[in-house]
Amino acid sequence: MKNYYQPEIETMPLDKLQALQSERLAGQVKFVYENVKFYHDRMDEMGVKPEDIKGIDDLHKLPFITKDDLRDQYPYGLLGVPLEDCVRIQSTSGTTGRRVVAFYTQEDIDIWEECCARAIVAAGGTKEDVCHVCYGYGLFTGGPGLNGGSHKVGCLTLPMSSGNTERQLQFMTDLGSTILCCTPSYAANLGEAVSEKGLRDKIKLKAGIFGAEPWTEEMRHNIEKSLGIKAYDIYGLTEISGPGVSFECEEQAGMHIQEDHFIAEIIDPNTGEVLPEGETGELVFTCITKKAFPLMRYRTRDLCRLTRKPCSCGRTHVRMMKPKGRSDDMMVVKGVNVWPSQIETVLLNQGYQANYQIVVDRIGNNDTIEVQVELTPEMVENKSMTIEARQKKIVSGLKSMLGITVNVKVVEPKAIAISEGKAVRLIDKIHLYQ
Repeated sequence: MKNYYQPEIETMPLDKLQALQSERLAGQVKFVYENVKFYHDRMDEMGVKPEDIKGIDDLHKLPFITKDDLRDQYPYGLLGVPLEDCVRIQSTSGTTGRRVVAFYTQEDIDIWEECCARAIVAAGGTKEDVCHVCYGYGLFTGGPGLNGGSHKVGCLTLPMSSGNTERQLQFMTDLGSTILCCTPSYAANLGEAVSEKGLRDKIKLKAGIFGAEPWTEEMRHNIEKSLGIKAYDIYGLTEISGPGVSFECEEQAGMHIQEDHFIAEIIDPNTGEVLPEGETGELVFTCITKKAFPLMRYRTRDLCRLTRKPCSCGRTHVRMMKPKGRSDDMMVVKGVNVWPSQIETVLLNQGYQANYQIVVDRIGNNDTIEVQVELTPEMVENKSMTIEARQKKIVSGLKSMLGITVNVKVVEPKAIAISEGKAVRLIDKIHLYQ
């Protein structure tokens, strides 16, 4: 079985890594110009020819691409190879407008699964482990990606998919699952279920690989405590390949981007200007090895920063810090910028679980925001604090964090539907019917 910690790649000196990226970028630009009409026309509009892109220093000359472009080109407009060379599609979980459909050659899948294998190894995975995958399968990339990565590492793979918590816990205890792969919100729900059923001493989990939705450091600590594991972040987008574009190592201080396959930039989301290392802005990715759906300078809308500070694990690939949110997730309420992650931080710091919802509405000419959060079973048993007092405390905490007054509704345990896939945190009634 191949060792998917690859020091010859993952610890490559920066000059050699950038030389590899430059070589692959130049070849990829020529490939898309000759094979994807969309890129050919867009580059011609900008007066850019393939020979103008000699390496990564020329990346800024290329046009950006957005999700709107992907929707406009649905389904085949961005194909880089003949359809008969494609062996799979995956699709985003979006529920409005045209879906984004990504295509894969067999080589694309092999690379993607290798990226996921590296993430599993970085979390301590070996062929001795039992990898419990309860990301969704089907069109969603989470299940297929980690499933393939687990196979490459040689783990015993449990392709559980999402949902049916009773069955998840049964297999987890009976088969001795050691690595859990799912969304962080579902990991939190599993942690609650483990506690409620008294299974803490019967599970053998040592690590979790969680992604597909934003989560805070407070949520990480809660999951680690409830499941007795080390929780690792993983990042990816269907448009780029799926999970495994970047992943955390044991340092848990940012996710290493797999720079032999992807080039990352941080830009000013308003001007498109490339920002220096360390500044926060919008994350942009360029695929330099993918052939079926080869995106160049794709604007993710995720806001984060990059760092090349040395990492104790020895990997030299640039790290992206946990995204603080998306440029299109930010709410403006009463003239104040509000991020869901800020609200989650307050709730978790006050002892609540991660199952909550934010409802934004408009009454007359006034925007309103309400946070609905569940009591924990321990809070129900502890009668020392009334519901009204709890709501008042949360309101106070949110006002200190946000600078505005937020309506808060504390509800009974299990009152908010449990998320088995990506958590639905925000219900925007202002734009829902527009």
